[in-house]
Amino acid sequence: MDLLDTIVRLVWLLGAAGFVFGLMRMNSPATARNGNLISAGGMALAIGGTAVLLVSNGSISTTALLIIVAGIAVGGGLGLYMARTVKMTAMPQLVSLFNAVGGGAAALIAIDDYIRLASVQSLLPGSIPLEVSIPTVLDIVIGGITFTGSILASGKLMGIISGKPIKVPGGQLVTLALALITAVAAIYLWAGNVSVPILFVIIAASLIFGITMVLPIGGADMPVVISLLNSFTGTAVAMAGFVLGNDVLIIAGALVGASGAILTKLMADAMNRSVVNIMIGGFGGGEGTVGAVGAEGGSVRSLGMDDAAIQLAYAQNVIIVPGYGLAVAQAQHAVRELAELLEARGVNVSYAIHPVAGRMPGHMNVLLAEANVPYPQLREMDDINPEFDRCDVALVIGANDVTNPAARRAGTPVSGMPILDVDHAKSIIVIKRSMGRGYAGIDNELYVNPKTGMLFADAKQGLADLVAAVKAL
Repeated sequence: MDLLDTIVRLVWLLGAAGFVFGLMRMNSPATARNGNLISAGGMALAIGGTAVLLVSNGSISTTALLIIVAGIAVGGGLGLYMARTVKMTAMPQLVSLFNAVGGGAAALIAIDDYIRLASVQSLLPGSIPLEVSIPTVLDIVIGGITFTGSILASGKLMGIISGKPIKVPGGQLVTLALALITAVAAIYLWAGNVSVPILFVIIAASLIFGITMVLPIGGADMPVVISLLNSFTGTAVAMAGFVLGNDVLIIAGALVGASGAILTKLMADAMNRSVVNIMIGGFGGGEGTVGAVGAEGGSVRSLGMDDAAIQLAYAQNVIIVPGYGLAVAQAQHAVRELAELLEARGVNVSYAIHPVAGRMPGHMNVLLAEANVPYPQLREMDDINPEFDRCDVALVIGANDVTNPAARRAGTPVSGMPILDVDHAKSIIVIKRSMGRGYAGIDNELYVNPKTGMLFADAKQGLADLVAAVKAL
């Protein structure tokens, strides 16, 4: 090993350390932006070190190098543009698309490497070593599933594809057949046989499997699906690292795969459902409409803007419960303005963040952080739930299933799902456009609670009117 090779490997190690440190910094909204920059810097070091090594060894032609540079410029420029222009409500869709790109790219690396090795083997007969064929096949399978599955998940979130579970005719049999075909084809290749047609059978089966896996899952489970596919992307990248013999790619992929798997488990636990149960099929997918009578025959009490303003302005403790309705209405700046106005009157304000309040993990935290809501005010579910008993007013903005007391009873679609204990507050104000149901497809029993006043309005406009009413007091 010469000096340059040693230096490059040290640079790779430094880049990998950047990944780890950056991931640690992402543990808090206050340091997440800095952690992202550190991780990006680690990747820049890894790419730069690899480029230097390839050029110095003469392993890459000038034409190939120019193509790589052009690809980085185009891809990086497009990624920068999308990241800067995307609305926060569309961030989950963008993440899904990035998952698709990552998984697809990793699979293409393995496909290209296998075809190249197969062409060499035709001239020099012999089997492809297991240490190459195993990660190659796994990379293609995981990457292919991630590619089509992520595109479908993004389509469901965009509304291009229905958010409701779409059953595939004979879905279980089709999925089982695809898994069996993939397993048999993989074993055939691992047994020492070299066959490009068999490889394409694996590719086709993996792509179809990604479709049959995500189609039956409802929109309510998309946060978990996105986390799982993110984990798949990392695992595919790690396999690509084994295929190429690149240590830093293995480390980066393993970190993404492991962190995505942990996040998937946490998200599933937050919904009190197993990952296997979610992958079998979701429990809902879109809002319906119901009348003014709740699940237990109670009646809904409508609340006037002035009455709501008086309750908030003269409270001591107010807990704001943001939901996806707030995100859709782009009301994060309006809710911060209301909170600041209440704080100026001596009201203690905090935010109750449910793990699945948005459409992807951490979505609501990022949305509120974008509006410069102070980080200490963002309280996770387990931390904030005991505070509802001492809360004067709970202000629910566009949140539905995560506040439904029906979760505490058996026999409902949300049974057992941990919820925010909003019904424990002394008074409850709900800002919602209508009595539409949430993703679970059932009435929210919170709305017929005698302590609840419904303020029917778009979240952004309703908050703006509340701000004006509080200022007028």
